[in-house]
Amino acid sequence: MSKVGFYFHKDYLKHKTGSGHPERPERLQDLTQHLKETDIFAKLTHFSPGTCEVDRIKEVHPGHYIETIKNACKNGSHYLDSDTVVCEDSYEIALLAAGAATNACDSVMKGKVECAFCAVRPPGHHAEPGRAMGFCLFNNVAIAAKYLQNHHSIKKICIIDWDVHHGNGTQNAFYDDPTVFYISIHQHPLYPGTGLAEEKGHGEGEGTTLNFPSPAAFSDKEYLQIFENDITNAVSEFKPEFILVSAGFDAHRNDPLANMNVSEEGFARMTRVILDLSGEFCRGRMVSVLEGGYDLDALSGSVEHHLREMLE
Repeated sequence: MSKVGFYFHKDYLKHKTGSGHPERPERLQDLTQHLKETDIFAKLTHFSPGTCEVDRIKEVHPGHYIETIKNACKNGSHYLDSDTVVCEDSYEIALLAAGAATNACDSVMKGKVECAFCAVRPPGHHAEPGRAMGFCLFNNVAIAAKYLQNHHSIKKICIIDWDVHHGNGTQNAFYDDPTVFYISIHQHPLYPGTGLAEEKGHGEGEGTTLNFPSPAAFSDKEYLQIFENDITNAVSEFKPEFILVSAGFDAHRNDPLANMNVSEEGFARMTRVILDLSGEFCRGRMVSVLEGGYDLDALSGSVEHHLREMLE
């Protein structure tokens, strides 16, 4: 059985988004309660993350943007755009979310665990370097990637994003960077409208962005065909040293914000493909970070299957 880190902080529940908002504290309340009722909770290695240093955030987001978010949260609960809500505590909690991602990378690199899952909020993959959007303030996975490169001397990183919405922020953070390979499978058309197949990177980064815009109703079968063939071939050619996963579970057939038909078992099998690739090229080094997933039961069950595969 593999040693798997589980990163969670109770303060994630203090990020208040208001009644009826899909990205709500109950997502993690129900998820953690569900896991406690399973046999796997005791098998996980539990960590409470620390706050990410602002200098680490600055490796992705400019200082003036960070100050804008900090000051916006001081003004209390309000919308930054049509989807993205902050409250007085949201800035510190967003630093805790990024902290989980960087702390998990530390634990994997130091051999404390073989891989890790970060149960965080707010999510991150829509956050542009200079713009909050899509429920996201800071781009947790992008921050983790730069941290691995700048503080652990990892040269080549692959980010695999299976959230049903395209991770525009992550793509743009590395669009001209040949050392970070961003791969996304997502429903299209759907928010935010980016992630077309012809978006392949720019300049030196040409060829290290790979998008699979997919029509509604894709099921386990179609997802696995892409994972077992196209994604496997692309990662094998790139040969990363570390894999990060933007693990959104809103492609689940019951999710209210999309129209895909992936099951809990489908997420488990996609996890297995990534674990096999990380074992072949990355010494098993992999960290997954929660993004979307808005049906509470579907999210809890999917994360359970994701973790079971990691433990095996």
